[in-house]
Amino acid sequence: MNLLLDSHTLIWLMEANPNLSGTAAALIADPANRLHLSMASIWEIAIKVGLKKLGLSVPFTTFLATAVNGYGLAVVSITTEDCVSYEALPFPVPQHRDPFDRMIVTHALRHNFSVIGNDTNFDSYGVTRLW
Repeated sequence: MNLLLDSHTLIWLMEANPNLSGTAAALIADPANRLHLSMASIWEIAIKVGLKKLGLSVPFTTFLATAVNGYGLAVVSITTEDCVSYEALPFPVPQHRDPFDRMIVTHALRHNFSVIGNDTNFDSYGVTRLW
């Protein structure tokens, strides 16, 4: 299965946060699954760390290298086509305007990924969300 980790899923995984669900942990650990990470998540985490709104147990560069290399995450770049799809994405939940989440949704829809995350706003976009 092709799985796309939401930003908080990656953070909780790397920080051994007990909020990570057992289902999410099992899906991530299953070697039959292919794990992906949106560049939007990397950007979001970098911004939050830089603004001191998110603290990590290791420096951001170490966090990122350990995540990508340790879990074999394939980073999904943001392309021109992604931006066109992003712009056309509806607002099924009017109050959900998080640009990082919406790019993750765009990647999930364009690449047929299932999203691993607990944010129920994703459900309104027609993506498969696992938690």
